Amino acid sequence: MDRSHVRRQREDPDMQIEVKGRNVPVNDELRELVERKFRKVAAQVSDLARLEVEVREERNPAIADSQVAEVTLHLKGVTLRAREASHDQAHAVKLCSEELARQVKRHRDKRRRRREARTRSEQPAA
Repeated sequence: MDRSHVRRQREDPDMQIEVKGRNVPVNDELRELVERKFRKVAAQVSDLARLEVEVREERNPAIADSQVAEVTLHLKGVTLRAREASHDQAHAVKLCSEELARQVKRHRDKRRRRREARTRSEQPAA
């Protein structure tokens, strides 16, 4: 099984992105696609967040959606995951980025509501 493993940290202080490929070569085009698609997610999370993207090809001819993208976002205290399959590698990555953006937004809203509820309960009753 061919497993290309490439780690790349960007120069700007955004989250770390690690792109792995199984049965798929990891080239600059794939890395740029991942960075572009997950830019929205990167803007919503801490600089300490770490994103792992694994792209692979299922070699079973019975599977129509053979291009699979799995994404794991490690945040402080929580790990978010998304897995999508498609006939096209770029489409699978796009679907994962949309799913992860939805999860990050939900997580941020949940934290915000908890924080607001805590501050309301700590304020003295007048």
